Amino acid sequence: MRPWIIVGGGACGAVIASRGTENGDVPVTLLEAGPDYPTEVPNDLKDGRRNSIHRHDWGYHHTPTTGQRIPFSFPRGRVMGGSSAVNTCIAVRGRPYDYDEWELPDWTFERCLAAFKRLENDLDVHDEWHGDSGPIPLRRHTRDELVPWQAAFMDSCREHELPACDDHNHPEKWGWGPHAMNKVGGERMSVARGYLTRSVRKRDNLQLRPEHLVRRVLFENKTVIGVEVERAGRIERVMSDRVILCGGSINTLGILLRSGIGPRERVQALGVDLIMDSASVGEKLLDHPGSALFFLPRPGVVKLNDPLIQTAYRYSGESRPYPFDMQLQAGSVLYFPWVTVPLVSLMTQVGKPRGYGTIDYTSADVRHKPRIHTRAFEDQEDRQAAIASMRLAYEISQRQPMRDMAIMIWPRPKTLFSDAAHEWIRGACDSGYHPCGTAPMGKAVDSRGRVKGVRGLWIADMSIVPTVPSANTHLTAVMIGERFGEWLRDGGLE
Repeated sequence: MRPWIIVGGGACGAVIASRGTENGDVPVTLLEAGPDYPTEVPNDLKDGRRNSIHRHDWGYHHTPTTGQRIPFSFPRGRVMGGSSAVNTCIAVRGRPYDYDEWELPDWTFERCLAAFKRLENDLDVHDEWHGDSGPIPLRRHTRDELVPWQAAFMDSCREHELPACDDHNHPEKWGWGPHAMNKVGGERMSVARGYLTRSVRKRDNLQLRPEHLVRRVLFENKTVIGVEVERAGRIERVMSDRVILCGGSINTLGILLRSGIGPRERVQALGVDLIMDSASVGEKLLDHPGSALFFLPRPGVVKLNDPLIQTAYRYSGESRPYPFDMQLQAGSVLYFPWVTVPLVSLMTQVGKPRGYGTIDYTSADVRHKPRIHTRAFEDQEDRQAAIASMRLAYEISQRQPMRDMAIMIWPRPKTLFSDAAHEWIRGACDSGYHPCGTAPMGKAVDSRGRVKGVRGLWIADMSIVPTVPSANTHLTAVMIGERFGEWLRDGGLE
């Protein structure tokens, strides 16, 4: 029997490979473009205090607004474990409505909740909403573990008479409190560490192939026959009639277009033979836009090795149709790829934006990077929600615990509280690095990821979500991996 080929060993692919091969009769070959570290994990992947955004990265950039000339980094993990191996370790679920609004029987919140519980080992909360035996340990920083700026943020929220929340993953709770994080003892707990354990790697029906860059899916008469890969400078073929794409919303889109699946004009512009004309492939790039206020801390407040994020305030914005989709976070340092700056921040994220971006592939060369346009805050309602959030952040910062620690240096308060804020925030925005929705269920694929119009091809990553969840997308991606892994194991994808 030819194996199932899984393309991408990230937050979905590694999970599917692990869960699927629990059935010894299901052979799986997992292809990952980056390296694999089965024993000794490099320090940048271990360090859960901040993102790893250069050593194991695809090197993508994006322009956050139309007219932006200087591109910003758009980190994506190129390593076994994918972006789960390089991210900020925020492990927050969406709200029940995030999944129910997809209106797909396979993806109700009730069904997703079972997978959320199955993936986690929550070390702090033990109730009907949480799991205690999953591969990914989750915990929240205790009060004595908080660095000064993070503790001051919670104290200032309390003084501002905002509600506290001890569990951001409870479906009915909201307020300020410590983030749930897949970080234990300061170390990042990626899906590579949690799911691809030593015992899993020993399975006879699982092959892990790192350093395999997938160029395209191969077809005969609209039926999958394998994939074309680059390995060690050579072009090879890995043959199978069953392929699951788990490359993430950017890379999965590139593979689809190079394989001849997508809008006719976009495929043909690449010089690729059209296999399936699918207008919804790459139609939208969903993401979370964000902005920040920056502060100069007083001496002794910041250490350059402080964890970037530990706490958050989740709440409902005024006149927002989605409850609790707004998020404020304190940033302990200002972190760039090659330097850490001793500034602190307050950051906002709009969880259910109306606007969306685009991804343009202009070459069929697998090494040619796409043009990513996130178009943050170009929608007026999104912009107004972010400005209101930044004004709330300023008010919180003026409470004594934070006011005693730092002085706001950008923007000026009179800018923030005037009509000039609309222009300011256009130049003070960035992506939340949560790309999704480039091959949505109900349009490009069915509710179990089958690509419409061809045989033998599935997509199982954040590409398939019809709408962006209101929270950071990492845990949703792992949940998707759990759902597909269960289906693969039990014959639910046949």
